[in-house]
Amino acid sequence: MVMRIVRLGSPRAEDEGTRIGTVRRSPRGVPKSEFAARNWYDVWLPNLAPSPQTIKLGQEAASPAQWVAFTREYRAEMATPENRHVIELLATLSHQSNFSVGCYCEDETHCHRSVLRELLAEKGALLEG
Repeated sequence: MVMRIVRLGSPRAEDEGTRIGTVRRSPRGVPKSEFAARNWYDVWLPNLAPSPQTIKLGQEAASPAQWVAFTREYRAEMATPENRHVIELLATLSHQSNFSVGCYCEDETHCHRSVLRELLAEKGALLEG
């Protein structure tokens, strides 16, 4: 069993399982009924996406210090009880099922999913790569 961190909209791995979108907004111009068929996501979990204010920090981060500020804010949001419990649940499920979580960003190193990967690993998730 394994959890993958993916770019939404990318081709699925053969045994990827359920794809979970950790984004604030649905893909534009795609009917809801086609999200899964077009490899966006099967289930939407927006509470694991950064808040709009924090997303802006990440998008505008042009220096390592600004990225650290984004990371600090996102980690604080994920430390709330409701988000922490979801992260713990996903980490536990990664030992029993194949699934993926993801975002639209092209570069994972400059995306909240890189921080989410760290948070999941810290809770013991079985992660691919």
